[in-house]
Amino acid sequence: MIPEAYRPNPDRYQSMPYARCGASGLRLPRIALGLWHNFGDARHLDAQRAVLHAAFDAGVTYFDLANNYGPPYGAAEENFGRHLTHSLRRWRDEMIIATKAGYDMWPGPYGDGGSRKYLMASIDQSLTRMGLDYVDIFYSHRYDPNTPLEETMGALADIVRAGKALYVGISNYPAVLTARAAEILRRLGVPLTVHQPRYSMLDRWIERVDPAVVPTDRRSAGVGTDTSADDGGASLIDVLAREGVGAVVYSPLEQGLLTNRYLDGVPEGSRAATSRFLHPEDVGGARIQAVRRLLPIAEARGQSIAELALSWVLREPVVTSALVGASSPEQLLASVRAATASPLSADELVAVEDALGDLPRVRG
Repeated sequence: MIPEAYRPNPDRYQSMPYARCGASGLRLPRIALGLWHNFGDARHLDAQRAVLHAAFDAGVTYFDLANNYGPPYGAAEENFGRHLTHSLRRWRDEMIIATKAGYDMWPGPYGDGGSRKYLMASIDQSLTRMGLDYVDIFYSHRYDPNTPLEETMGALADIVRAGKALYVGISNYPAVLTARAAEILRRLGVPLTVHQPRYSMLDRWIERVDPAVVPTDRRSAGVGTDTSADDGGASLIDVLAREGVGAVVYSPLEQGLLTNRYLDGVPEGSRAATSRFLHPEDVGGARIQAVRRLLPIAEARGQSIAELALSWVLREPVVTSALVGASSPEQLLASVRAATASPLSADELVAVEDALGDLPRVRG
């Protein structure tokens, strides 16, 4: 059955705020849609289409994929390509479509990592699956310790020069390697535009100071990266700010833990009950106690815990967008509301820190 012709909301850009991604000219919606969990072959195309249409109608223009999103691997890109063909391709130029390569994708030595061989093959496969001539952003999904960083960054630069991507990014890279990647790409004439790290109230690693990062004044003097802790170092947030790189953060809701869903245990059919990324043992102890203490703060703001958690990550100046997943239009629109919520006040930020209690603080 051919779906009824889609007509997007004519007011879709009136309420969604957009932020400039680092020092680039690219503006991204404050809430972006990730296609990690809900766009494989296990999810009906009609349900996927409803979420995509609701997102675009709400001003969400950034759609985030990776070569191995599914299941099975590649299915999310193939399904997204189907949705483009059937209802969205007319508005391609109003979309930022991103994909990534770096984790396991196909058998053998060339289907994983950061080699030129893998990245070049992967971008071609991704474009074929989606039926696109180019993506807007192509990411190195992870640092590969077995491949020289110069090789990985050189491949990203050549992908841009070949017209297969407009911008390049990296994901899951620590601070010191982010600084090196930005420097290599700068020399190649293709700036590092965006970093995609995991970040939430319960996972604040991007705030951790890495003593190996050279301070700006020493870097400009040609000093290498093998400095001691006495040199001060910098967090990933510091590096992104210094290099003019925006952050699109993923898992801001900690796989659903930062929602109202697990306050009274693990519901049947929930991600903690069925997913290999969140387990019943995660929904307990100090972390869930902290989540319960967040509830009155959220309610005082007229928000859910999820909306509060999104407002919290968006408070950070280097964060351009927060990536959310959604299994229904209602879930997507609940996240979108955080984009227009009032900023957290100083008192509310203190209250959040108090609610988090003894959970580790990682900023030096």
